[in-house]
Amino acid sequence: MPNLPALHPAVGQPSLTAAGMRHHALMKPLLLGLVALLLAVGFAHLGSEVGEGDTLGFDLLLARGALSLRTDHPWLADVMRDWSGLGSTSVLALLTIITVGYLALDAAWTTVAVVSISTLAGTFLVSAFKFLFGRSRPGSALTDFVESGMSFPSGHASMAAIVFLTLGTLLASTRVLQRERTYILLVAALLALLVGVSRVTLGLHWATDVLGGWAFGVAWAIAGLLFSQWLVLRDAPQEKQS
Repeated sequence: MPNLPALHPAVGQPSLTAAGMRHHALMKPLLLGLVALLLAVGFAHLGSEVGEGDTLGFDLLLARGALSLRTDHPWLADVMRDWSGLGSTSVLALLTIITVGYLALDAAWTTVAVVSISTLAGTFLVSAFKFLFGRSRPGSALTDFVESGMSFPSGHASMAAIVFLTLGTLLASTRVLQRERTYILLVAALLALLVGVSRVTLGLHWATDVLGGWAFGVAWAIAGLLFSQWLVLRDAPQEKQS
């Protein structure tokens, strides 16, 4: 006997559950796309403010506060260096390679391509933005050690957001329970947050460098994941009509 559509208990009409699910499936990527667009606009606006020097007062205030914290609590610098290491090129590259290898074992070639290209392109864009804005890092008076390279946006903050949020979303998609998915995504966001905070606390970046890095990184991660989802749905075999 063929399956019949569920009936509304009051009016005897077909259930709207399927329609509601389709609506939810459509609205979620639209909302995520809107978030990515707003973050991209925010990044562009912040970059303009940084270029004009309008954020210097705010940045100096936080940089001096971070210096006072390190002076009053010498142990803090060691903790911040450990957190900063989570966003280093070697750590993030290793995590990405491990993830790509696992996806390859599962023959998820579309996701492999998107994750690889998204990460590499994100790295290239961060370098391009640094060259474009040409902002200098905080001077030796505000930091315990000076790193080379330009400052805006923070590469650690940008790439940590891209890698941790991308990998966290992929991992969360394998879980059934909502609380498990939420926990995984919160941990991924926390890791990106800690990396950015460490860069400011150590005096290696201005606060707006990190804010810009987070804005770009989250927007880029969302864009990559939405593109990956679109490719998977496009290539999925269509169900045969019965």
